[in-house]
Amino acid sequence: MSSESGEARWEDVNRKVELIRSEIGKVVVGQRQVVEEMLVALLCGGHCLIVGVPGLAKTLLVSTLGKILGLSFHRIQFTPDLMPMDIVGSEILQNSAADGRREFEFRAGPIFANLILADEINRTPPKTQAALLEAMQEKQVTVAGRTMELPVPFIVYATQNPIEHEGTYPLPEAQLDRFFFNILIDYPTLDEEREIVVSTTGRKSVEPQSVVSEGDVLSIQEAALDVPVPEHVLEYVLKLVHATRPNAEGADEYIRQYVAWGAGPRASQNLIRGAKALALLRGNPAASVEEVEAVARPVLRHRVIPNYNATGEGVSVEDIIGHILKMMG
Repeated sequence: MSSESGEARWEDVNRKVELIRSEIGKVVVGQRQVVEEMLVALLCGGHCLIVGVPGLAKTLLVSTLGKILGLSFHRIQFTPDLMPMDIVGSEILQNSAADGRREFEFRAGPIFANLILADEINRTPPKTQAALLEAMQEKQVTVAGRTMELPVPFIVYATQNPIEHEGTYPLPEAQLDRFFFNILIDYPTLDEEREIVVSTTGRKSVEPQSVVSEGDVLSIQEAALDVPVPEHVLEYVLKLVHATRPNAEGADEYIRQYVAWGAGPRASQNLIRGAKALALLRGNPAASVEEVEAVARPVLRHRVIPNYNATGEGVSVEDIIGHILKMMG
């Protein structure tokens, strides 16, 4: 590829990214960091666990993304009685219109969409959670011995409510590792909440418009893979992840005292991929340490496991990640 064609491709990608950002801003008030993190995950084709109290526009964010990007979107409400077949689909015995014979016909479940909102994933039993996690990992489902590919792109945004624990089935740490990002949604500021109230309590409402196509999304994802990573950034990522492990050479006394398990190699991979995608979103020619620091919390907060000392002394995973980033700086 010539330098001119490479520059033209880069400009086209940046133009599409700006279109996406602009259209989201018409519908979603505030939450800039959350939107940026969701777009990074989208460009990396990574699944997200979104944690936030009810009413913070989690569903609106995902459905808006689907409309803007020209992608199909399905929302699945996870409940204790939800079965795997309710997610992936099942075979139904039907009468053939031609000769009256009875035969099985596959009815696809809501998993067959580009963007999936798995609402309150921890409210369903492990067997049903496993059906979703298998689809996330393999990008396919198997029903009655028949394997079917899921749409491309395929991204799951799963939500958890942090304030209710009765009747929930928390995801094990090993399964949490399959999520690319763990995103925290916080309350809006006073000014943002004023804008939300004013814009949603009148007769007029803004409907998001499709500004890019499914093919455009795939081309942007490809472009994110081509963002260069300097050697010093790679070294920073490796040292950062090793510093989370209490038995590693780079761990200090604080980590040994408060961390049970550190992050694995998947964290290093996702830090690099996230930094590349964020550099693309910000229009930077290469990934930098700043981009790594920006994606460190959503990559690490579900991969660094505090121990009993941390729980007893009120040391959170956010405190631990903050300490590591400060130590690295």
